[in-house]
Amino acid sequence: RSFGEDKYKVARKGIAYMKGMQDHGVLASAKHFPGHGDTDSDSHYTLPVLKHDRTRLDTLELYPFRELIREGVASIMVAHLAIPALEPAENTPTTLSYNVVTRLLKEEMGYQGLIFTDALNMKGVSQFYKPGEVDLLALKAGNDVMLFSENVPRAVTLVKEAFANGELNREDIYQRVKKILRAKYDVGLHQYKPIRVQGIYQRLNTVEGELLRKKLFERSSVVLENKDDFLPLKNLENYAFASLQIGGGAPELRKQLDKYAPFTHFSLPAWDNSPNQLETLTRELENFSAVVVSLHGITNSPRNNHGLGQREIAWLRELQKDKKVVVIGLGNAYSIRYALGFDHQMYFFEDNALTRSLAAQMIFGALPSYGLLPVSPSPVYPVGFGIRTEYLGRLMYTLPEEVDMDSELLKKIDGIVEKALRMKATPGAQVLVARKGAVVYDKNFGYTDYSNSRKVDDHTIYDLASLTKVLATLQSVMFLEERNLLDVNARVQDYLPELQRSNKGPLRIKDLLLHQAGLVPYIPHWSATVENGQPKPEFYNELKTPRFSEAIASRLYSIPTLRDSVWHWNIQSDLLSSGLRRANHYVYRYSDIGFYLLHGIVERLTNQNMDAFVQSVFYAPLGLSTMGYHPLRRFERERIAPTENDTYWRNELVWGTVHDQGAAMYGGVAGHAGLFGNATDVAILMQMNLQNGFYGGYTFLLPGTVERFIEKQPGENRRGLGWDKPVPDRDGGPTSDKVSLRTFGHTGFTGTAAWVDPEYDLVYVFLSNRVHPSAENNTLITENIRTEIQDAIYAALKDYGRASSLSLSTQR
Repeated sequence: RSFGEDKYKVARKGIAYMKGMQDHGVLASAKHFPGHGDTDSDSHYTLPVLKHDRTRLDTLELYPFRELIREGVASIMVAHLAIPALEPAENTPTTLSYNVVTRLLKEEMGYQGLIFTDALNMKGVSQFYKPGEVDLLALKAGNDVMLFSENVPRAVTLVKEAFANGELNREDIYQRVKKILRAKYDVGLHQYKPIRVQGIYQRLNTVEGELLRKKLFERSSVVLENKDDFLPLKNLENYAFASLQIGGGAPELRKQLDKYAPFTHFSLPAWDNSPNQLETLTRELENFSAVVVSLHGITNSPRNNHGLGQREIAWLRELQKDKKVVVIGLGNAYSIRYALGFDHQMYFFEDNALTRSLAAQMIFGALPSYGLLPVSPSPVYPVGFGIRTEYLGRLMYTLPEEVDMDSELLKKIDGIVEKALRMKATPGAQVLVARKGAVVYDKNFGYTDYSNSRKVDDHTIYDLASLTKVLATLQSVMFLEERNLLDVNARVQDYLPELQRSNKGPLRIKDLLLHQAGLVPYIPHWSATVENGQPKPEFYNELKTPRFSEAIASRLYSIPTLRDSVWHWNIQSDLLSSGLRRANHYVYRYSDIGFYLLHGIVERLTNQNMDAFVQSVFYAPLGLSTMGYHPLRRFERERIAPTENDTYWRNELVWGTVHDQGAAMYGGVAGHAGLFGNATDVAILMQMNLQNGFYGGYTFLLPGTVERFIEKQPGENRRGLGWDKPVPDRDGGPTSDKVSLRTFGHTGFTGTAAWVDPEYDLVYVFLSNRVHPSAENNTLITENIRTEIQDAIYAALKDYGRASSLSLSTQR
């Protein structure tokens, strides 16, 4: 209804809105004259009364209208209001007042444009006058156009009678008709061309318009309370999170919250819940330390506290006595007066999918908040009040155009993945693209298997295979190296002295990371534990028992010491032939064995299991809700995409346990494989590396560390330290030939990939289970599906080829 209560801001914004319309051939209408902003009732249902004196009206309510008239507004709509200072006659709304429409608006204020009535079926006028009669009164008052006449034939008859008896002046009416004709001429209706309706939705709903809408909502949000600077949320590992929606559903809010931390969701679909219902909910929330509460169903009418239930508001105040409660209001600004007393509170003035998503992003610092109240809903919060919150470097979600990408070109990814599904290269996939700290493409495709029993969604968890090397082991190595606990130029035996007498002891850490330590590419350890196609009973059992306690698959359990056997088999393995040795290292041969060794070093230096270390140092503080080892200990199996139907060792569908045979024998936690997660969590960890170790307001890795490890080393080896890299001559390799040479990342055997290009500030994640049901299905690889998607990403960059050699940065 208004841009606020500051008359200067209201006038300035009103003029901007008006000019934006009229410069493009749309007649603007300023409403509701002479000012409907300060009423406590709705003219749809009754006649509101404004008791302000003329001085107040002149200095406040009429000011924006005067400014709009001066700037050439095409039309003005008159409100149904009772204003004794302007019209003393009882039950005469301003719409029907000659004093207001003609004397004030036309004569005193000099307005010569079109004058509309508000709808004549509204109770503000219809409760006092009959249909048809109200039309005549509006015409006599000076209005040009009567809206929503309830009896046109009756109105026409009465108007003709008024001409006949002299109540209406023909010349006056002719002038009004000319005004209407002039307005039509001004917008080109004298050369009318029918609108081409084909594609009209796309022409009206442009990406640019949607992006502007997002920015407007983003910048108008207001944080009202932020005790102890709790917002935006940091220290995620310290809280158990829940969300609660009151008065309506909020799937977009729930979905967005899940992107930032593990949440459990609750709802009260309506207001006016019984004390018993609230007591039950109190018990359900008992184990949660932080609760995000969204208030829905807020109405524009001041009746019944704008729809807010005071029992629930009081209950929330009690709830925050022993929990962190963040309240999000979504609706009319004046409802704030009925929702006071919260420690952490923000408001959006509409309740829609976009504002719900933005609310979650601001709570977690993916976006800053710096909006100010446009009105004074209570003495506590005057106009202009608002608390700024900071940007924490977390991924935000937006349209591609905001980060100089083309939405239409990015949609080509859809066709590439759908082609892969038709070819049965994989039953399903997750694809995520982020640029400049913003996720611009995040889609799920297909199903978790070929029975089409469960669709892939945001919660689907994939076996990340060799992404484990960079998402777990390498993160640990970088952490230890920057703290001078690990020297990449040192040798394995410097950290594992028991290996001094083995051929692995003298190997340099750097060469392990570069896959040039002379280690054999692959050892099928599982084959040593199988006889005649069946697992040997000294190693395995179909049932879990105290002796056979480690889950290899759902019907296969191993002895715990099998890990020791795998370790010794790796240590005892031969190196490559001497003919493959160069001066200081061997030729490049990709091998998992080096990451077994790095795993051992990490655990020795941290004095804890690596899964516990990465969880406490990286995953939990980052808010990664799915990433980790042993997913079946945390999630239902149905959330996990199955991998291979193993007919040679496990003799069953591998589902929820690691696909890699060596990692499975190693207890499910290994340096080269064993990690599970979804695309969102992978993207967050990769974004942290892109931001030089900074994310969520914290420094996980010191500035310069990631730069050192992604640097291509001298020689023929294309890799960085632990990170895979593009092939320098762009002939083949794991990436598109469009990426910059600074790109780093990795791929995984199960059909996964994660790449970062600092030159273009890009993160690309592709997750699939292409090995289901058979690992021999190489279609995803032979058809270059992952690199074809990467081609499409770079084609969508509006500034491709003009990158500014961006350095890894903690600022966005």
